[in-house]
Amino acid sequence: MFRKTYIYLLAVSAVCLSLILPAAADPGQSVTELMTNGQIQLAINLLNNRIQAAPNDAEAFHLLSKAYFHLKKWDLAVDYGERSVALAPNNSNYWMWLGRAYGEKADASGFAAAYTLAKKVKSSFERAVQLDGNSVAARTDLAEYYMEAPAIIGGGADKAADQAKQINRLDPAKAHWIYARLNEKKKDYGAAESEYVQAIHSSNNYGLYWLNLANMYRKMERWPQMESAIQRAVTSNNKPPEVYYNAATIYDHAGRNLPQAANLLRRYISVGGSDEAPAFEAHYLLGTILEKQGDRRGAAAEYRNSLNLAGDYAPASEALKKLGS
Repeated sequence: MFRKTYIYLLAVSAVCLSLILPAAADPGQSVTELMTNGQIQLAINLLNNRIQAAPNDAEAFHLLSKAYFHLKKWDLAVDYGERSVALAPNNSNYWMWLGRAYGEKADASGFAAAYTLAKKVKSSFERAVQLDGNSVAARTDLAEYYMEAPAIIGGGADKAADQAKQINRLDPAKAHWIYARLNEKKKDYGAAESEYVQAIHSSNNYGLYWLNLANMYRKMERWPQMESAIQRAVTSNNKPPEVYYNAATIYDHAGRNLPQAANLLRRYISVGGSDEAPAFEAHYLLGTILEKQGDRRGAAAEYRNSLNLAGDYAPASEALKKLGS
């Protein structure tokens, strides 16, 4: 699937709910729904209240870690993630998300700190797989680590390929995605293209796999093929909402068809976002795209929309300051 890749520097009971949620919020919404809808600050307030009432609520600590992960506050994401696994050491999902937080913190750290953190990424993902060998997500994250990390900290293409073999019995399409990534790293683009196409077929035309192919075409500057693959993704009958966000991201990285990227983000926001990219992130990305098109007023409005949902989201705050708004 098209997903965020973690780059390592060495290769690299709701309590008092009426006091927390404003009248405009639906008190029937879960914390996860609030986060997905982009209402990240409301979710954080609710989670902190849960922890005050139940200090051993491992799930609350885990969700706080995810919230700060989306806010790009890596220290807090790691801190709360570590608390969640301390309270529930046999939860594979908690270990996987802690590994992701370590990975992002490593990417934002200096060389020495990144080296130490990278080893924690590896051990967290390996622990997640050990606890749940049928977790495709955990095995995929571990495979990505092996692909990106140098041998000195446990990386290796052979290890990533072994994870692909294990994943194949659970999710053949995801296995093809890993093989495609491995071939891309070897610059064997013909083999990578073939694996991406097999992932599309194995997944019953899943939109996100079309975007993996589109992203490879972007890197190769094969613009017509990129455009075609994006269109196949967004028109697929088998796609999650984040197809629109990820398609817009590809256009943005390519610096091409920005009006269409903006329209895709508006569509994504209209369907409420997803766990991969909460709505406040989409508003921010839409702001950056509008700014590139010279629409400073529209960009400022989107940065404010982002901050209305996540008042502590530094990228939107900094972008708004640069606009002088």
